[in-house]
Amino acid sequence: MEFGAGGMRRSASHNSLSGSDDFDLTHLLNKPRINVERQRSFDDRSLSDVSYSGGGHTRGAGGFDGMYSPGGGLRSLVGTPASSALHSFEPHPIVGEAWEALRRSLVFFRGQPLGTIAAYDHASEEVLNYDQVFVRDFVPSAMAFLMNGEPDIVKNFLLKTVLLQGWEKKVDRFKLGEGAMPASFKVLHDDKKGVDTLHADFGESAIGRVAPVDSGFWWIILLRAYTKSTGDLTLAEKPECQKAMRLILSLCLSEGFDTFPTLLCADGCCMIDRRMGVYGYPIEIQSLFFMALRCALLMLKHDNEGKDFVERIATRLHALSYHMRSYFWLDFQQLNDIYRYKTEEYSHTAVNKFNVIPDSIPDWLFDFMPCEGGFFVGNVSPARMDFRWFALGNMIAIVSSLATPEQSTAIMDLIEERWEELIGEMPLKICYPAIENHEWRIVTGCDPKNTRWSYHNGGSWPVLLWLLTAASIKTGRPQIARRAIDLAERRLLKDGWPEYYDGKLGKYVGKQARKFQTWSIAGYLVAKMLLEDPSHLGMIALEEDKAMKPVLRRSASWTN
Repeated sequence: MEFGAGGMRRSASHNSLSGSDDFDLTHLLNKPRINVERQRSFDDRSLSDVSYSGGGHTRGAGGFDGMYSPGGGLRSLVGTPASSALHSFEPHPIVGEAWEALRRSLVFFRGQPLGTIAAYDHASEEVLNYDQVFVRDFVPSAMAFLMNGEPDIVKNFLLKTVLLQGWEKKVDRFKLGEGAMPASFKVLHDDKKGVDTLHADFGESAIGRVAPVDSGFWWIILLRAYTKSTGDLTLAEKPECQKAMRLILSLCLSEGFDTFPTLLCADGCCMIDRRMGVYGYPIEIQSLFFMALRCALLMLKHDNEGKDFVERIATRLHALSYHMRSYFWLDFQQLNDIYRYKTEEYSHTAVNKFNVIPDSIPDWLFDFMPCEGGFFVGNVSPARMDFRWFALGNMIAIVSSLATPEQSTAIMDLIEERWEELIGEMPLKICYPAIENHEWRIVTGCDPKNTRWSYHNGGSWPVLLWLLTAASIKTGRPQIARRAIDLAERRLLKDGWPEYYDGKLGKYVGKQARKFQTWSIAGYLVAKMLLEDPSHLGMIALEEDKAMKPVLRRSASWTN
């Protein structure tokens, strides 16, 4: 394989697709993509295949490979990365620097690349856990390597984390569930003995001692991305990978005294990994939950062990999609309805089903909500709605098709309408608005790292560029991503690829931000490669499943 500056490929590298879908991508990209017969891939199969036919279908030769049509435009193959040489795209000068920085972060285990450390910050006196490989943090790095035709590191990572999942896991003498994935792991080199060993952290060393909820979801999502990118079905079909998925699903699909189809989780269990009042049913976890369930549905074998999980997933997805699209969605019309809600309603005829008190609507929201646009709110529970915007949950909702096409369009409308608040001078606000004053003291426990407009409390995180770009392409609005990337390119390299930025506009490098933060680097590279070749979107995004019917009542902002 031939590489140019910074590791970008000069020539096309085509991993073969399985069965009859073994197309020559170069041939297709050089000609108008019309009259190309669409092959029904395993991704295309809807829940109706499971729910109404008893789940008895088997995978065809097409496997996970199919075609995807971002924004309803020309179709492009999603299984194989395409060469940048096929597109008139001049790489930005910092792309090469980004690849060099990403490769410096590589971690090796017994001579094989296994992941990337969280940050390569020599200037920082405290290493903390930034020298570890985080499951969550590695995902954008993995996407970058997959898009660049380097899948081996991703395969190594997926298999090694499966082994770590099998370890006995204890936090303060409490034993975690068998399916829990580590938050992170570290490779320990013994130069004298010439032996490498792994040390996994399942939350017992984390700040706040919070076990991660999202690691397992990201692992499943990455397994599907690897399969889509390479066309290699054998990894997902390995007994250990099938078992890993079933163990993760056993945790999140377990029955409890909770009638919500959403997932109940602790504050600080996701990317918002410190107290920010997201306890309960945060949008980030629900979107990842939804996407992981859909990915698992595509990859689980329909054998004796897998069939039960397939049916349980299908049932949960129907309920989860309805619940999220109905009760977490907020636009101008819905806000007006909540503003006029009656309270203390009883019986199944109640309109205000969660007994939300209209006086609890924060003042900022009335000015923030445009007439056109909408988003999934941060959290919903009885008598309480967290009306804040959380970027990751809304972006994942778009790429996973948790959001309907109309809702996806409305989310992107909101970003354009509230560009200064959500994008500012450095993409992308992790949440909006910041918690301040007395509320900050109560909610965060006076956390000095989460002061207003900093870190998780309204800070701006460059890593989110890759998901913003994926959402922009999927909704046919690549100009949004291009504008955001242009902003990031003005400062990312100059500022040393920081972890996050502070301030209302994201103008200042974060007060405790690590430099050469790996996922800031990888997020930028993935965003650039997605814009350069939108066919990469297939390894990230899922098409809408027609079996999950959207909510019938639609506000004006959805259709305008």
